[in-house]
Amino acid sequence: MAHAASRPRAAIERAGTTDIFSARTHRAAKVVVPVLLGVVYGYWAAANRRYGGPITVENFLFGFLTGLVFTLVFIALLALAPKVRRELHAVLWAAFGGSAVGFLVIQAASPGVLRSAILGLAVAAGVFLTMFYRFYTHEDAQGHRVK
Repeated sequence: MAHAASRPRAAIERAGTTDIFSARTHRAAKVVVPVLLGVVYGYWAAANRRYGGPITVENFLFGFLTGLVFTLVFIALLALAPKVRRELHAVLWAAFGGSAVGFLVIQAASPGVLRSAILGLAVAAGVFLTMFYRFYTHEDAQGHRVK
């Protein structure tokens, strides 16, 4: 019969969860993940805009700048959003997600502004519900993490 190995009591009470990565890894991930997502987002936006045609300098610059803006906004959101109340925190993530998807859709061949806006609002609503539920169940009213 297999039993779980015992852990020191201090490790159990420390944070409530086991953390397998070091603080250095978490600091690096706060920069690397947004940059990688920005590269993917910029490439995706540029690919949508060129409609399957050849890659041009203008298209490359559009993708680069789009990815750069996405990365900067994502890093700012990671740094500033946790400092606000959970409702506004969820709204910020919803606005970011909805506008990012809406922008990608409007870059496609001819989706129309209305379709882009509706899809962006639908994604924003889903992100808001998901993030609000997460923050509501993991934080107290003052925004402190519940262990």
